[in-house]
Parts: sequence; C-alpha cells; structure tokens
Amino acid sequence: MTTNPFEDPDGQYLVLVNDEGQHSLWPSFVDVPAGWTVVFGADGPQSRDACLAYVEEHWTDLRPRSLRERMAAATAEPGS
Repeated sequence: MTTNPFEDPDGQYLVLVNDEGQHSLWPSFVDVPAGWTVVFGADGPQSRDACLAYVEEHWTDLRPRSLRERMAAATAEPGS
C-alpha cells in the first residue's frame, strides 16, 4: 500500500508559509508551489515531527492574516 507523501512518518519535510501566514508541511521532494515560501527546513529537510513542532510553535492563530487585520480594524473603529 502506498503511503500518502503528506502523512509519511518517515518522510522528510519542509514547512511553507503563504502571504496569509498559513503554514503547510510539504514533502521535500515536491516543488514548492508559487505563493509559498520555505520557513523551516531550507538548510535541509526535517522529520515530520520536527516540522509539526515548528508549526505548533509558530502558527498559533489559524485565521488568515487578512481576516485578523480586518477584525483588528473593526474593533479599532469608533463605536465598535
């Protein structure tokens, strides 16, 4: 049975982030898609567990950046 490369516990991964601040574990053998940047593993792919730990530490607010900014602006407006 073939293992899903996004869930392979023995695979090597990168952590990507997009302009909205969303993170993704990415198999190291797959090209990084447009709009995403490597933020962990650029010096060499990491284990799935190491990448998950990075994501858990650095992506603490799962809302997209644009939503967080709109919500902050709405609460800063007078009368809100």
